[in-house]
This record gives sequence, structure tokens and C-alpha cells, in this order.
Amino acid sequence: MMTQKPLDGIKVLDFTNVLAGPYCTMMLANMGAEIYKFERPGCGDDSRAYGPHINGESVYFLSVNRGKKSIVCNTKTEEGRAAFLKMAEKVDVLVENIKPGAMKRMGLDYETLKQLNPRLVYVSLSGFGQSGPYSQRPAYDMIVQALGGIISITGEPGGNPVRVGMSIGDIIPGMFAAFGTVNALFARERTGFGQKVDIAMLDCQVAILENAVAKYSATGVVAGPLGSRHPLITPFQAFKTSDSHVIIACGNNNLFNRLCNIIGLEQLIDDPRFTTNALRTENVGQLAELIQTKTLEKTTSEWLEILLKADLPSAPINTIDKLFLDPQLAARNMLVEVEQAGIGKVKVAGNPIKLSSVPPEDELPDLPAPQIGEHTKEILMEMLGYSEADAERYFEENHLH
Repeated sequence: MMTQKPLDGIKVLDFTNVLAGPYCTMMLANMGAEIYKFERPGCGDDSRAYGPHINGESVYFLSVNRGKKSIVCNTKTEEGRAAFLKMAEKVDVLVENIKPGAMKRMGLDYETLKQLNPRLVYVSLSGFGQSGPYSQRPAYDMIVQALGGIISITGEPGGNPVRVGMSIGDIIPGMFAAFGTVNALFARERTGFGQKVDIAMLDCQVAILENAVAKYSATGVVAGPLGSRHPLITPFQAFKTSDSHVIIACGNNNLFNRLCNIIGLEQLIDDPRFTTNALRTENVGQLAELIQTKTLEKTTSEWLEILLKADLPSAPINTIDKLFLDPQLAARNMLVEVEQAGIGKVKVAGNPIKLSSVPPEDELPDLPAPQIGEHTKEILMEMLGYSEADAERYFEENHLH
């Protein structure tokens, strides 16, 4: 019995570059969509130049572009623009992440394309959205982490500004864009018409601030960096052990009381400073010091054996290499091998969306990341009606220029 993914049959024109846009279309590819990635002749997506490289191939590019088809296209030429427009007539979704206004100047904006394809879902990803006073500003992950307040609550109290250790400013918008895409596709099933989806990187940073926004709205208190601890739940942080650190997270009184009994601090259960979560948070410094006097007595692995046996939420702080050996991640198919031309087998992050209709071995697209323009001739002939000779000519004219 063949398995069908939710987006099987959906065709996506991917006019994106680097990370936020490609992450969105990778998520759509994971769910079965066919992605046609438009790339500039010669250099392709900027991220092809980003390391690490193996035999000249970017593993970074592979990590967010697997399962896509690449076509070289210069939309500044008459033929390139015509090819783009003809494809836009035939696809279900267009995703672009260039500066607001640029698509309109090329005559490739939503208002133009919806006249050719009223069912088109047109997704625009940008730093600040298609409207507002910042819309024309350039943006990168670091810029929106700063403007969106993320950096202000990250790091140790009193320390220098700290960027979140992965490109949350790009990846979260990519996820919201994919979510917006499937919502627009669902709406199309009801109305018969596509629509424009406008995703701003800055908006997405504010959307995930959760307790920092709630705290200021309710109390007027401006959140700041707290290191590893949670702003509202205590104890909920990293504690030093005799050889490293252990994370202990007690989200209610029952867990706190159990922790006290296990680590030999029974007297704290009825201590008036710590009888409620609010009091524990108010007196977090005193409590953390008392707990750490105990956690320093054993190694992290010794504490984990004790804490997990008692069903207390706890964990080591894994370095990235340990993820590749983690049995839980292996069981969930979250680090998978891809056979990539010029590289061989390389491990990349798997698909975190598990559907009962899709077996684990089918969760990722079968295809590796494409070479620049690898599918140009195939797409020109199959989708745009080019003859083999014309497709060959186009490829030769555009592939390296």
C-alpha cells in the first residue's frame, strides 16, 4: 500500500535564498510538496558558499534544501521572466524572501500573478514585513533577535549581550511561513482562491516571547537575562555537579517536595521561604545555593540515575556530538543519512512532524539537495513545453553566467 504525504501533488515555486525561505520550503518538501528552487546562474543560493564544505559541497546548503529541484533562471532577462511567469501559472504556491517592493518592480508581485493564477498562494518572507516604517530595512537573524527583544533576555545577569546559539531569527519565521502556507491552502479548498501570506521575521520574534511580554503587560517589569533559570518556576535551572551540570525542573509542589526528600533537604519542604512556587521564585538565590551544596556531592551521571528513578524531570546538558549517539533521537529518526552527490553519506536533522500515515523511512524526501540548475532542462521540457534542443540551449546560456 502506497503512503501519501499530506502535500503530495502540491507544487511550490521557491524563489528564496539562505535560510528563512529555504527552511519554509524544506518543511513543505518534508510533507510531500514538490519544490522548484529558482537559483541565480553561476552562484546559486548564497548558502552554497557557507561552510562546512565537503569536497566543495556545502553541508549547510544540503541541510535546508534537500528534496528540492533546482532551475537556473535570471528573471532580469525576457526569457527568464517569461519562464518564471509560466511556472507561476502552473504551481500552487510561490515563496519569496527578497526585499519588499523588489518583486513588484520586476512585475512578479502577487497582484500581477493572481491575475494569471487565482489559486496561487503567494508567501512573502522579509525582515519587517510588507508594511510599516521598517519595511525597507535590511535584516538578518542577529538584527531581529536584537530588535525583537530575544537578546535582552538571553545570557547571564549583568553579562554582555548573547545571541541565541542558533538562527532563531530565521528558522522561526520559516516555520510560521510553512504554517501560513498550509492554512492558505486549506482556505483555498473552501473558497477556490489563493491569497498572499505576509511573514515578518521581527513579528515572529515577538510572537514567541511568551512570559516576557505577559510579565511586562501585567506588572510593568522589564524582563532581563536569567542564565539557565526559568523566570516564573523554581527550582528550574542548571546546577553544578562534581563534574559538570545537571538540569532540574520542578514545576509544582509535589515535584519540589520529592526533590527535597531525594537530595537530603527534607527541612526545606516546610520552610516558609519555599512553601509555594511564588515564594521559591522570590527566594530563588537562597534556594539555589542550598540545592547546589547537595548537587556538588555527586557526578551528573550519578544524579541522573537518582533523579530519573524518582521520575523527576532532569537532564544533562548535551554537547552536539552526544546528539548523534542519543538513543531517543535514533528511535525518532531525528538524525538521518542522506546520500549527497560529491559528498557521499552525511547526517542531517530529520523531520520532527510524525504522522501515523507516513512510515518513518518515508518521513524525508527521497532526493538529496540539488546541484545548481540540476533540473533545469527537465523542468523546462516537462512544465514549460521546451523542446530538448531549446532546453539545452537555455541551460548552456544560463548555467555558468
